[in-house]
Amino acid sequence: MKRISHVVLLVLGSALNSATAAEVKVLSGGAVEPGLHAFAALVKRDLGHDLKIQFNTTPQIVKRLAAGDVYDIVIVTPPVIEQAIKDGKLAAEGRAPVGRVGAGIIVRSAAAAPNVATVDAMKQALVGADSLVYNSASSGLYLDQLFAKMGILEQIKPKTTRYPDGASVMEHVIKGKGNEIGFGAITEIKLYTSKGLTFIGPLPAEVQNYTTYDAAMMSGAPAAEAAKAVLRLLATPAAKAAFTAAGVE
Repeated sequence: MKRISHVVLLVLGSALNSATAAEVKVLSGGAVEPGLHAFAALVKRDLGHDLKIQFNTTPQIVKRLAAGDVYDIVIVTPPVIEQAIKDGKLAAEGRAPVGRVGAGIIVRSAAAAPNVATVDAMKQALVGADSLVYNSASSGLYLDQLFAKMGILEQIKPKTTRYPDGASVMEHVIKGKGNEIGFGAITEIKLYTSKGLTFIGPLPAEVQNYTTYDAAMMSGAPAAEAAKAVLRLLATPAAKAAFTAAGVE
């Protein structure tokens, strides 16, 4: 009898989870992709919800919010979150930190590794490179500022190729030639190291730039209750561990 009751409880529990499971639409910056996929598995296991994730750059996310696109949760940089809260597009309640991602330096697998151990060494490597590749999103904007401070921005512009997203940068470098150096979010780089890229290392510590990401629920989110549960789970040590293991600090 006890065994039968146990089976009945399991069946009822499974049915209850299926009945309460929801699809939670998430719009997120691409730099946290590996961590977010790991977190999605945690959400499925602990809450039964499915995260339907769309990745975009920060400028693209700003455009989507301005256009009135509707999601349940948005993961993007704090300044964008704060402006969207002021605009009434995101809810301040339940906002949760996701983590931060540093920038790294790459070459294609067959290329010689440049010396980028110090700022001076990196400067010489960039000036001496045949070509440079990086994105036009938040990390790329930081690189523009950094290269301007180093006094080489105008010098390297003619040999620089820009893309709107990190994935395009990775694909370009993999198919590139000559002495070419690329930059990208370390989390994104690690997705391509088995596909023809070599991760040379992070930017030198004194000029490293971390892009921070927060998560917030959209005002009028279609799956509001499920989204609130996901944000509560995001604030737990288990969620932090999932992101950290994927390279999101």
